[in-house]
Amino acid sequence: MKPSSIVRVLVASLVYLAVYPLASSSGLIHPACYAYAGTVTPLLFAFVYLYASANMQCFGAAAIPNGVLLVIGLVTGEGGLGFVVIIIALTAIAEVIRALCGYSTLKGVRLSFIPFAFSFYAYSAHWWTDTAGSLAAAVAEMPAGYADTMAPVIDNTPMLVVMLILVIPVALLAIRLAEKVLKKQAAELE
Repeated sequence: MKPSSIVRVLVASLVYLAVYPLASSSGLIHPACYAYAGTVTPLLFAFVYLYASANMQCFGAAAIPNGVLLVIGLVTGEGGLGFVVIIIALTAIAEVIRALCGYSTLKGVRLSFIPFAFSFYAYSAHWWTDTAGSLAAAVAEMPAGYADTMAPVIDNTPMLVVMLILVIPVALLAIRLAEKVLKKQAAELE
């Protein structure tokens, strides 16, 4: 692995990181947009993940972007315990799958992208792991009545389950789309 590969993956990690405020700001439209943004963020994450995987055909394609995310989240005070635990677990699962399937295989990238695709849900998990704190923060930070609109979204567990299940086909579709767009990177993998 060349040192330039690490630099490329770090730059890709910054692009990955930029998706988080973009997806988070969707909550200004409606709380459900923020709550379930994690179902559509894989459409953007896939490009970063494929690029990182092609440049780092070793450990790190999931660990570096999520590591950068974790550090930034903790430094800015956005990373609660639920976020930390979930992001570490998702990253570990993705890296183990890539190791088992082969770091230089498209199969490894495709399968390991599935847990990686859930990463935004690690960030938004505080709504369900610290509901009282999230509602209190909404009262303090958001327009009047936002917390009242947010509470039914949090309480709608069946919708959360459906949206979490939908992450899997969206992730598979997204990684295939990324392969079509990033043909050079996809060709570097077996």
